[in-house]
Amino acid sequence: MAIQGLDRLKRKLTVTIPDAVRKAARASLEKGANEIVTMMRALVPRDTGALAASIGWTWGDAPKGALTLGTVKNPREGDEYITIFAGTRDKSLGAADAYYVGFVEFGTKHAKPYPFFYPSYRALKKRVKSRNTREINKALKSAGIKK
Repeated sequence: MAIQGLDRLKRKLTVTIPDAVRKAARASLEKGANEIVTMMRALVPRDTGALAASIGWTWGDAPKGALTLGTVKNPREGDEYITIFAGTRDKSLGAADAYYVGFVEFGTKHAKPYPFFYPSYRALKKRVKSRNTREINKALKSAGIKK
């Protein structure tokens, strides 16, 4: 005796839901990353503007030499993670090379710190996580899986 609708259920569980959830999560993560980057750029001290210009986010790995918040990777999903970064280590940029990001964030023996990187993340982390959870739950609900 065959179960009616089993193929449809399998397709819904393996294709429809992951695609809907993935799209919702990606949009939510992008919005959160933009908010964090905007706050970082507002808080960073400006001299030449090179450090503010080096702040950004990307899907996958950050540029070489950039300070990152860290990443949470899903080994099955490839580049399905966002990395928020600041600073560079590219001598070809000349004066626009913001290699000193750590000196600004954490200070040195002779210069006090001007934190902008981690305070921005800490201030918005809860909002970003909550939005991500809401959007995923909304996607599951629209797929008819969650009430």
